[in-house]
Amino acid sequence: MRKINHIGIPVQQPVSGEVYNEGMKVFLTDFAKSPNKIEFLRFDADSWMPEKIQQLAHIAYEVDDLDGELAGATVLLPKTVVNEHLTIAFIEEEGIALELMQFN
Repeated sequence: MRKINHIGIPVQQPVSGEVYNEGMKVFLTDFAKSPNKIEFLRFDADSWMPEKIQQLAHIAYEVDDLDGELAGATVLLPKTVVNEHLTIAFIEEEGIALELMQFN
């Protein structure tokens, strides 16, 4: 079952409170501090993240079975361990990127 966690919106200009994620080559804001659960993303020009993620807003869902969600899906970014508590992946559905988040 999917539960909406946040909305990610790519931007071109710096946003107050953003922090840099060197691994993904992106500046991010903390959606937990947003009353509307918005995460702003500002990608480096040489970011390796898929173009669809860099250019279009995404919806992030918490899921219980990340492998099950990925089965048969159009995968944009395979499973990526963020930290010991979180693994993510991005898929494409209805022409947009969806971030799938499994908390351990």
